[in-house]
Amino acid sequence: MASAAEIRPLARDDDRSGFSCGHADLDRFFEHYAGQNQFKLHLAVTYVAVVAKRIVGFATVAPSAIERASVPNARLRKRLPSYPLPVLRLARLGVDLRARGLGIGSGLLRHVLVLALEQRDRLGCVGVVTDAKPSAVAFYAGLGFEALDGVREGTLTSEPLPMFLGIETIAHALPP
Repeated sequence: MASAAEIRPLARDDDRSGFSCGHADLDRFFEHYAGQNQFKLHLAVTYVAVVAKRIVGFATVAPSAIERASVPNARLRKRLPSYPLPVLRLARLGVDLRARGLGIGSGLLRHVLVLALEQRDRLGCVGVVTDAKPSAVAFYAGLGFEALDGVREGTLTSEPLPMFLGIETIAHALPP
């Protein structure tokens, strides 16, 4: 059904009140702060997946940067300069509980990866970074994301894990 979902930027008049992904912090962000961050503060853009005029998922992205030393791939790290490197940050991703198992999350993530390729070509981008919740680490790892180097030892198991997917991996995975 993900192919039937329209993915587009959040609109000011979108009704976000009925959305629930089962994570109170994500639901609160989407209902109360996604619009403010996009339309008023210009910090990020939230993309929504819409099926039958109902929002069934969202992904919030923002430009960001990482230091060369934190790039997990040693080969890539050697080729990169020592100043902050541009990345696309996947800041939030949520799928409504009523739409789970329909491929909405995968469709939104694919959209984010396409945005990273566009950023690479227009502005520069070495990859995508996300702060994976502990329950999502295996999902992102299965897609090729790697933990960023320099993560503190002894991090609490409930804290997000910063993960990175290089732009070359993204380019090889998505057809031109």
